[in-house]
Amino acid sequence: MEMHGLATIVFGVFTLLLQSCLAGVTVDPNGYIVYCPCMGRFGNQADQFLGSLGFAHAVNRTLVLPAWVEYQRHSIKSIQVPFDTYFKVEPLREYHRVITMETFMKRLAPTIWPPGKRTAFCYTARRSVNSEEKGGCNAKEGNPFESFWDTYGVEFDESEFFQPLYYSTDSPHEMRRWSEQYLPSDFPVLAFTGPPAAFPVQEHHVKLHRYVQWSDATATKAQQFIASNIQERPFIGLHLRNGIDFKNACEHIKDSPSMFAAPQCVGYRSQYGTGTYQMCYPDDEAVVKQVKKEVKSHGAKTVFVATDDRDLISKFSKVMKKVKFVRQDSPADPMLDLAILGQGDHFIGNCISSFTAFVKRERDANQRSSSFWSFTPTGRHVKEEL
Repeated sequence: MEMHGLATIVFGVFTLLLQSCLAGVTVDPNGYIVYCPCMGRFGNQADQFLGSLGFAHAVNRTLVLPAWVEYQRHSIKSIQVPFDTYFKVEPLREYHRVITMETFMKRLAPTIWPPGKRTAFCYTARRSVNSEEKGGCNAKEGNPFESFWDTYGVEFDESEFFQPLYYSTDSPHEMRRWSEQYLPSDFPVLAFTGPPAAFPVQEHHVKLHRYVQWSDATATKAQQFIASNIQERPFIGLHLRNGIDFKNACEHIKDSPSMFAAPQCVGYRSQYGTGTYQMCYPDDEAVVKQVKKEVKSHGAKTVFVATDDRDLISKFSKVMKKVKFVRQDSPADPMLDLAILGQGDHFIGNCISSFTAFVKRERDANQRSSSFWSFTPTGRHVKEEL
């Protein structure tokens, strides 16, 4: 009986390896991490992607690169844009093993994560309005959860609550607990209802942005825009976050001075300052004054403006008559805005915004200068660390 059982296991492993080789993909014996990037828009998703990459590395499982979740006006459901539409896959492999969601679902999932054996992982039960499942993860409850998993034809059969475990990648002990509790042989895929990472991105994961590199298609679009519309360098990039939704959010900064992406400028221990309303939603006069100062400092010939609402170009032009101000035609492509802002000779962004945070991390990785609206770092650590 023992020999027969061993032969069955060996045959099963051989069959699995054969199928994976035929598909052109090698199965990772350490297992996989799958998750829905179901929190916020791109800036938030990018923050949590870095943390998820760090988590996959810490538990030594291949990270399945999720599609980016995007929302279209007047559409109830989200759309899913494959990861490699915007970013290269290969640079990420310099840090850790990754595979796109599309490749994973097509070539590996039918064998190692087949329908009928798909478990959703969550910290605790999620409430459901429509599902018959009671007390489970309800992984497909609401938008974008349902849209994301439906894109790949995923239905979940069970729920697994992983509390009290958490995503503390800076704790080797905590990461060992994950590996001990969820053996790859029993759980080849850990499929999370949301990102296995905190928001905003944790300080020790910020450096992982160096592996996030624009796809050739996106980089080419940015270079073409710069060549056609900016032409004269030096150029400064601006991110203006001045829509009514952000204005309303900024009303809460007095109670939460480190909210959203604020740690990118005030520090993770508020060692460089405190978030203020003016930093979050600077008045037009302050913005114009700061742009004028940076234009003079960098000898800028052109200023590129990315905004979710008012571009202030008419106000800029009145006080900087020799400077060219440009922006994308409406409706602007936010991903193209990001790629262009990363190429500027200097960048001014919103300290509280995760959209700005993406640009700041990219520019830091490439040793390009950045600053924030209405913020000057203070504190005894500034000279030492900045």
